[in-house]
Amino acid sequence: MARGKVQMRRIENPVHRQVTFCKRRMGLLKKAKELSVLCDADIGVMVFSPHGKVYELATNGNMQGLIERYKGSNTEAHGESSEQNKPEVIQQEVLLLRQEIDLLQKGLRYMYGENDINHMNLNELQALESNLEIWVHNIRYTKMQIISREIEMLKTKVGSARNFIPRMRFFKLACRKMSTAIPFTGVFLCLCFAGRYTEGCKRHTSRKDN
Repeated sequence: MARGKVQMRRIENPVHRQVTFCKRRMGLLKKAKELSVLCDADIGVMVFSPHGKVYELATNGNMQGLIERYKGSNTEAHGESSEQNKPEVIQQEVLLLRQEIDLLQKGLRYMYGENDINHMNLNELQALESNLEIWVHNIRYTKMQIISREIEMLKTKVGSARNFIPRMRFFKLACRKMSTAIPFTGVFLCLCFAGRYTEGCKRHTSRKDN
């Protein structure tokens, strides 16, 4: 008979809970030993029972040695992140950002004729030149996107017009025949058809434009 799936919730019966704890604890420590032997890994396992009793396993040395190694590696990791958060590093980043903002403001004033380019040094001129090249590239890219969209819109309108002309020719021919057979009635019907078709074309074109 297949074994039923164990529900992951607290065991209410204290006897069953203690038996399950002992079995699972022994299995956990056994798996830790197997992993250490197979993969040559240093493993430390610490388990506290519901009554506060501690069970531990250190596959290499003792638990205290593993804890010290963990503290040392954790301190190094925190040291690298704290190095980036030092006030000196933050102040340096703020200074660089202020210099970049000042340079961009000078470039804008120069573009609007409010600043003399002769007052800028070589480094400022080179940085300004680089920023201007980026701006020109972005402007050209945006311009090409707008032109491409307008071309697609024109193609759509031309296609609608090409479909409209043959239909209008057909309507004119039908109007002539109907006017010959039934005076006035054919003209009235053809005008209605033409008006509805024109309105439909306008709605179709407006939906594509949107």
